[in-house]
Amino acid sequence: MARQIKVLLSKLGLDVHNRGLITVAKELRDAGMEVIYIGNSLPREIIRTAIQEGVDVVGVSSLGGAHLTLGGELIEEAKKEKFVEYVAFVIGGVFSPSDAEKLKEIGFHGVFMPGATREEIVSSIRKIVSGKAQRLQGE
Repeated sequence: MARQIKVLLSKLGLDVHNRGLITVAKELRDAGMEVIYIGNSLPREIIRTAIQEGVDVVGVSSLGGAHLTLGGELIEEAKKEKFVEYVAFVIGGVFSPSDAEKLKEIGFHGVFMPGATREEIVSSIRKIVSGKAQRLQGE
């Protein structure tokens, strides 16, 4: 039996639109993943909690327009802690397709736009985590 994937979910910054993230949390739980939902947090808090919880995935949601700034800070904080090599980072929210590409350049492994299905999110997370595990075993 495959090991259960552990996911930390958070709203990035002070964004108060949480319905989508709560829905994703339920969908990931229904797919057999362990989900830790911490609500609104800033990048440093998210990374500290992720390290403490030993998660496989950090997923954040942003609808308030700070996704590039705070998303960049999140990835930088993870790099400082040498955490980015071991964990998958995904983001979802409402932002332009050009910003989605920028988020991938920043370091997010998965970017989910409005309309992403449960299957797309679940299968992407499983694929990303599997790829990370394979790369780490090869080192």
